[in-house]
Amino acid sequence: MDIKDLLLKNVMIMDLKATTKAAAIDEMVAKYAAEGIITDADLYRSDIVKREAESTTGIGEGIAMPHAKDKAVTRATVLFAKSEAGVDFASLDGQPVHLFFMIAAPEGANNTHLAALAALSSLLIDPKLVTALKRATTPDDVLQLFGDAQAAKEAKDKADEAAQAAKEADRNAAAAQATRPFVVAVTACPTGIAHTYMAEAALKEQAEKMGVDIKVETNGSEGVKHKLTAQDIAQASGVIIAADKKVDMPRFDGKPLLNRPVIDGIKKPEELIQKAVAADAPIYHATASVAPEAADEDQKSLWSRIYQDLMNGVSNMLPFVVGGGIIMALSFIFENVFGAKSMAFTFTNNLGNYAFSFLVPVLAAYIAVSIGDRPALMPGFVAGYMATIASASVVHAQNPAGFIGGLAAGFIAGWLIVGLKRLFAGMPHSLDGLKTILVYPVIGLALMGLIMFFIVNPIFAAINGALISFLENMGTGNAVLVGVILAAMMSIDMGGPFNKAAYTFAIGIYQASNFTDGRWMAAVMIGGMIPPLAIALASTFFPQKFTKTERNSGLSNYVLGLTFITEGAIPFAATDPLHVIGSSVIGSAIAGGLTQLFKVNVPAPHGGIVALALTDQKLGFIISLVVGAVIAGVILGLWRPVAKED
Repeated sequence: MDIKDLLLKNVMIMDLKATTKAAAIDEMVAKYAAEGIITDADLYRSDIVKREAESTTGIGEGIAMPHAKDKAVTRATVLFAKSEAGVDFASLDGQPVHLFFMIAAPEGANNTHLAALAALSSLLIDPKLVTALKRATTPDDVLQLFGDAQAAKEAKDKADEAAQAAKEADRNAAAAQATRPFVVAVTACPTGIAHTYMAEAALKEQAEKMGVDIKVETNGSEGVKHKLTAQDIAQASGVIIAADKKVDMPRFDGKPLLNRPVIDGIKKPEELIQKAVAADAPIYHATASVAPEAADEDQKSLWSRIYQDLMNGVSNMLPFVVGGGIIMALSFIFENVFGAKSMAFTFTNNLGNYAFSFLVPVLAAYIAVSIGDRPALMPGFVAGYMATIASASVVHAQNPAGFIGGLAAGFIAGWLIVGLKRLFAGMPHSLDGLKTILVYPVIGLALMGLIMFFIVNPIFAAINGALISFLENMGTGNAVLVGVILAAMMSIDMGGPFNKAAYTFAIGIYQASNFTDGRWMAAVMIGGMIPPLAIALASTFFPQKFTKTERNSGLSNYVLGLTFITEGAIPFAATDPLHVIGSSVIGSAIAGGLTQLFKVNVPAPHGGIVALALTDQKLGFIISLVVGAVIAGVILGLWRPVAKED
């Protein structure tokens, strides 16, 4: 596909009016929607905002490349927009952005589309093209500039490929060894559309200037390209990893390795290549007890590591929660309609229970995997399963270690495998295969079983039993306070650590009660429904406080809120955190307290308004939800300043 097929004349904004980052995104998204490139402006904008929350796409030099790949996109397109005054887009160099390239890729984008997007990204490394684009006045000028640049690059790529083949042949010839420095690199970003290929282009261009041979593997949306061979890695003086997502690391064992964000590949290619050529980097050990990210100076904080490990477990557990929970919810409806002995109830109830039986094992297994990689999967899974069995303890407690025991099991199993890796690091490389098929599985399982049987299960069974007893005997006043706290946590970060902690707590109690105690699930579910509903109500009844685009987005939040999708509020919270989060926390806290006052029990971990059919306190559910949403919506509507239309 030609780049000019992505850059459509009718999808260009030659005089962007916006003066802020949020307004610029809104203006470009509105253009996409007006031209039929996207079918759901709210979904696409939400994904753009989420990508910006990970790291700014303002790459510097007056360029920003916001991008998203989702089902709202009808065809791969790049919207070109130019701002004469410039927009503060939180760019890496702190300078205003004048050129925007908003990339829209369909969820099922084929390799042709992705290759064209990659080529477009790599062209923007050329400062001459950037300067010319800033002077362009018409869409035809833009198309001509990119057409010329693409033709020049294709010719250069062919010449480079021939030269690369010749260099590799020379390196394989004994007489030509060590004539030029040689390094290898891997580039990757979460979406794999833009930054992956810009980093590749920047590294290759800089290496050519420095007289260094380089081979760059790209891990983009179209898969792995230019895959590094064992021979490439062996011959390289150093390795550069410029990536914001996990790449295949064990193959670099024993090599000097720089592990940096993908943006460093774009902005600091000379520094990275110099260090790689000089082998001025820590030696990477695949069996080291630290995560690959800690191979360089960019180490994560302890809390960041713990949160990442926990979220790996929670994210892999959630499909079981949602799928099993909704199926189980259906079983309760079938029980009321057809009776407890009906096949419809028996089948769906058993199926839901089958899914729920994996909650703690999957949680523990994937926490362990995040810490100790694949060898930790099996010990973590078995330890998680043991946490669900009351008899799997030296004291034969009446209660299992449960959800909190499973959390502990996951972390212990992960770090146990890390310890075993360090312990057996001195084994000959010829026995590496023995570690994964014998040492880690057998010793890891045996040690983890002993730890669970004699330490974890006895301790956490007692804690779990005490917690359940405390909650069962809690007075109304204390229950209301807990409901207030849990529901407020659902709105503080809308899907972040506080939200997940509250939801995980409610799931743990629900699981420990054999899926009958849904009091806390009622608090977190209604608390999570409040933020999008508050935005929907405020944008409807206080229209002057929202732009036209925001009002349109607000309508979809009625559906998102009623179906317990808190993330519908994120785009609004990202642009106006004080007013949106502040009002949502107040409304959610009130709603959460009311659920406990009315003794609302929701025996399902998901579903939103659908869960109303499952509770015997339907009026209490409705009052809690309506009161919380109205209070939050009114506060937001009164508190928020009048919007300025672009």
